[in-house]
Amino acid sequence: MPTPPTDATAAGTPGPSRRRVLAAMAAALPASGLLALGDGPAYAAPVAKALPGGGDLGPNVLVFDPSTPNIQGKLDEIFKQQESAQFGTGRYALLFKPGTYNGLNAQLGFYTSISGLGLSPDDTAFNGDVTVDAGWFNGNATQNFWRSAENLALTPVNGTNRWAVAQAAPFRRMHVKGGLNLAPDGYGWASGGYIADSRIDGAVSPYSQQQWYTRDSSVGSWSNAVWNMVFSGVEGAPGQSFPDPPYTTLDSTPVSREKPFLYLDGSDYKVFLPEKRTNARGTTWGNGTARGESLPLDQFYVAKPGVDAATLNAALAQGLHLLLTPGIYHVDRPIDVQRANTVVLGLGYATLIPDNGVTAVKVADVDGVRLAGFLIDAGTVNSTTLLEIGPEGASRNHAANPTTVQDVFVRIGGAGPGKATTSMVINSNDTIIDHTWVWRADHGDGVGWDTNRADYGVRVNGDGVLATGLFVEHFNKYDVEWRGEGGRTIFFQNEKAYDAPNQAAIQNGSIKGYAAYKIADTVTTHEGWGMGSYCYYNVDPTIRQDHGFQAPNTPGVKFHNLLVVSLGGKGQYEHVINNIGAPTSGDSTVPSTVVSYP
Repeated sequence: MPTPPTDATAAGTPGPSRRRVLAAMAAALPASGLLALGDGPAYAAPVAKALPGGGDLGPNVLVFDPSTPNIQGKLDEIFKQQESAQFGTGRYALLFKPGTYNGLNAQLGFYTSISGLGLSPDDTAFNGDVTVDAGWFNGNATQNFWRSAENLALTPVNGTNRWAVAQAAPFRRMHVKGGLNLAPDGYGWASGGYIADSRIDGAVSPYSQQQWYTRDSSVGSWSNAVWNMVFSGVEGAPGQSFPDPPYTTLDSTPVSREKPFLYLDGSDYKVFLPEKRTNARGTTWGNGTARGESLPLDQFYVAKPGVDAATLNAALAQGLHLLLTPGIYHVDRPIDVQRANTVVLGLGYATLIPDNGVTAVKVADVDGVRLAGFLIDAGTVNSTTLLEIGPEGASRNHAANPTTVQDVFVRIGGAGPGKATTSMVINSNDTIIDHTWVWRADHGDGVGWDTNRADYGVRVNGDGVLATGLFVEHFNKYDVEWRGEGGRTIFFQNEKAYDAPNQAAIQNGSIKGYAAYKIADTVTTHEGWGMGSYCYYNVDPTIRQDHGFQAPNTPGVKFHNLLVVSLGGKGQYEHVINNIGAPTSGDSTVPSTVVSYP
């Protein structure tokens, strides 16, 4: 644990004095000194020895209880603003106190999260729906990104809830007392998605969903598949049958620890930290209270947009955790997490933008850090990295208490020009990456082969790293490059960069194109299940990609159920992995598969 900073070094060396940091933080809090939303501890003036924890949750966190008037009107107002605001600045967290809510339809647009505030999903009962559809995009759900639902029990009005999403749209800790439809109205295109720690009593109907990953949950049934449906630790999951139908089913998840979440204990806000499970199966909450620990909100610095990185780091140095309320945060230095078991939790897709080419977040080689629920958006000046877990050369064993990266999403371009050489680097051993979408934008503003240049998506140097739900797309070179031993990935979804100008631009020595998922030649043990790479070279449809996957030919490196797809014949794969697997052909959009490697 770091030594508490002196007055001269509260935010690092050199840096502003603690007095100035405290004064800035106090000024940012409401004059009333009370939580604006009414259900947390009063704000007290900071004492000299510590920065303040707790605080106002901000204007974009809306807290409802069953007696709140016109809830539907407020939900509709936010949805109207956010429905098509794909690259907008609005960010919202909709929080519902325990109780029963009748007749609501919470439609979710971009950067909107909805959550119950109970310790169990069944504490917050919706006799209604939480809906994602694609009317804004002519029934095409492939761009329904950046929204989430968590910790609610739904009894859908018509028996089935619609959740037609693409990437970065987690459905966590939900109880659906009916069915779940994962496709848009009219069954247009869809490209998702992720479910964890949830129970769906009825049928899950993916219809047009191209791929999906479900972890540690329970389903009444699962009706169909398109390209790649993966299950680990799911009660009621269909049996293993890849490639026809393309189900990859693991009886359990080797290691999992659910995402931290905000809840109410009486009138006090707390953050619950679920415990780690091994060989996990089914939900954490179905047989009584979930196991874990709670942290009161006064152990968190509740950050607002406009706060600077120096203040965030001063709070961390004093032993506080961070709760990032909805909004956009510019940081001129890394948020530096040095203390074991620190929690950095975002609400409503809080977004970090690194300025001047810095790394947004760095984590020391310590046990048990939990990063969850925020977006990192690359800045206009190239960052060497955007997120680093552990320094280069990290070597400690963290198997008993790993760091977790959950619903932490990375974007390069789209909202404007952005650049990063390597987006996410995992150096610490035993890290769990549980649902991420690392995306070099293929549409929006600031998009072009060199405009939003980003060579590498995820690079794993640590040993024993586990990825559950890995979505990485469109990087100029390798999307995933794995150098550590003993790595495992359960579900991988990838699209190669659409905008490669020609074959020469992606030539990799004697190899045509960079693999979507490359295991270094020095690695002797690795395993992956249910993994797909797609190409859509629309600038030059004649481009040939040698393979989607590249790995050493050694008995300890194993893959199960791989596929590559040419989308509409825009470019082709010659093989699936190394020189194994049939080439894709024509514009048929039919996967080429390999069931087992080697």
